[in-house]
Amino acid sequence: MKFDHYLKKVFESEVYKNLKQKNPGVYLCTGFFVLDFETGKDIHQLDFMLGKKKVATFNLDDGVKMDISSLPINKKLPEIKGEIKTDLKALKGIVEDEMKNRTITDNIKKIIALLQIIDGKIIWNLNCITDNLNVLQVHIDDNDQTILKFMKYSIMDFVKTVPKQAGPVMGKNKQSDQPGQPEPKITIGENLSEE
Repeated sequence: MKFDHYLKKVFESEVYKNLKQKNPGVYLCTGFFVLDFETGKDIHQLDFMLGKKKVATFNLDDGVKMDISSLPINKKLPEIKGEIKTDLKALKGIVEDEMKNRTITDNIKKIIALLQIIDGKIIWNLNCITDNLNVLQVHIDDNDQTILKFMKYSIMDFVKTVPKQAGPVMGKNKQSDQPGQPEPKITIGENLSEE
């Protein structure tokens, strides 16, 4: 589906018209999309800058619903102007072509896509999750669909291993650390000192 379809849906909604009346300087600053190729449950959301510190988020999956950020943001986000040339459904094909060029044989299961301005250009910032538990981080220039950045990570790189606790744990004695030995029972008020 074309990006303009979602933008038009927002612009034609009563919620947006009321917002625009109260905030004439409101403008599009971000698009957020989740394309889930397994479940088909996609998310389509557009963000509009209100003044200097607030963002109005329009969720477009069940009608048009608006939320205004409760916390101020640190910096004013740049405005996305002009026609968005890349179709949402084309993103997967663009990434798959680059995967073939790099001999990556994974299948994309989900794409988390942000449409934003980076260094003055309209960029699709993608995180693609594959069937082999890899994440592909890809930046695509909206103007000509060129790949500006392509990085592959394993999800396992992000999993933090918790080391086994060293030393005795409060309430345990030397006997309980032996395999096959039952945990000692401790009652409140019992003297825990070793004899």
